[in-house]
Amino acid sequence: MAKAKPAKVSAVMDKLLQDAPQPLSVKPGEAVQGSVVFRGKNKLLIDINGIAVGIVSGRELRDSFNTFKDLKVGSEVTTMVLEEENNEGMIVLSLRMASQQKAWDKFHELVDMEGTMTFVPQEANKGGLLANIDGIRTFLPVSQLAPVHYPRVNNSDSSEIISRLQQYIGHKFTVKIITMDEESGKIVVSEREAMAEERSKSLEALKIGDEKDAMVTGIVKFGLFAAFDGLEGLVHISEIAWGHVKNPAEHAKVGDKVRVKIIGVDSDKLSLSIKQLTKDPWEEIAERYPVGKKVQGTIVRFADYGAFVRLERDINGLVHMTEIAHSKVQDPSEVLTIGQKVDAQVINVDINERRIGLSLKALKPIDKETLAKMKEQEKEMNKEKEDAKEEKDEKSKKTEDSTAEQMAIEVEGDTAGDFVASKTGKKFYAVDSAAGKKIKDENRVYFKTEKDAEAAGFSA
Repeated sequence: MAKAKPAKVSAVMDKLLQDAPQPLSVKPGEAVQGSVVFRGKNKLLIDINGIAVGIVSGRELRDSFNTFKDLKVGSEVTTMVLEEENNEGMIVLSLRMASQQKAWDKFHELVDMEGTMTFVPQEANKGGLLANIDGIRTFLPVSQLAPVHYPRVNNSDSSEIISRLQQYIGHKFTVKIITMDEESGKIVVSEREAMAEERSKSLEALKIGDEKDAMVTGIVKFGLFAAFDGLEGLVHISEIAWGHVKNPAEHAKVGDKVRVKIIGVDSDKLSLSIKQLTKDPWEEIAERYPVGKKVQGTIVRFADYGAFVRLERDINGLVHMTEIAHSKVQDPSEVLTIGQKVDAQVINVDINERRIGLSLKALKPIDKETLAKMKEQEKEMNKEKEDAKEEKDEKSKKTEDSTAEQMAIEVEGDTAGDFVASKTGKKFYAVDSAAGKKIKDENRVYFKTEKDAEAAGFSA
């Protein structure tokens, strides 16, 4: 028979059991707090309430808050349980998963407060920029980029878009959450939304005539896009420079700093001008190119009506077809070539229409050969005019004859008529007159009244 324990010993054991910490019961997904007892290069040991030891290692040390970097022995830290116990009897913990939960809490708070956050992309595709925040896939679509970062390219070239977006990997964006799906671990953010308030304030303060320092954000065939103060506007091709602009890319490149003038505001669409901040060279044209002045220039292009001569940068003059030579010219390219240097005389200047009229023939003497050619051309032109006049007269005569014949036919339908005329004659007579009786039956045309006969082209 076993001996009973002394009452004093039993009481001590009860006291020890009562004071002993309760066994630690944890499950995967639970957050636990502990104190760092060891910090290695790639490992942390965490004391949990003096009851158990947890381990954090490998990728589970890395989170978006850089928690591991700031930890030292004795630091209090919150982790998440991955496994209840490993082969060494330690609880497997994760800083990364704990931070993910903190990130979700922070995201919910930002959505509730309509706040902004920092987004640093790690990769790019043609749809936008992506980052992984503690396992939360965060996406910034191209359409949600602010104007200054939007990859504006011609013909929506996907390879060019990706190339532009890759330049932003590692760049810090200020964004706002627009959709969040905690179940699938994804959020979508917007830089445009984050800057909406700033853009709204900038628009309210903006007025036509304002001048702004801007940056070129895109080049298209019809102009340049420029951004400033969170806004973006278009410098139409006609507002880039005072002269003829054929290709906007010849005047700027993406990233260039430009000074612009606000010339139109329609909701959030802005029309900008670069040229209006420079002096219009045409203001001095009348002084530099008075009528009668002899000038030198270069043939730069042809048109159906003549040739354009470059006199100076952004200033061209037109030599009309009739002013190229003394003789008739059908095609300017027959007597001139692109790049050819020519002497010309100013024959008119129209500041409003921005035109300078030039003449090449005014400076050319008329030799015998040219004179003979001019006379021959004049003779041909006169003959063409005479032929045209004869053709017109013939058509007019045929129309008159047709009208008279039609009226005669209408009258012939009636057996009675007080007046008669010959189809080949010009006069009409009374039916019972001597002249009227002499007209042969087959040539007779009858009229009821004198007015009818006159209307048919006959006279009394």
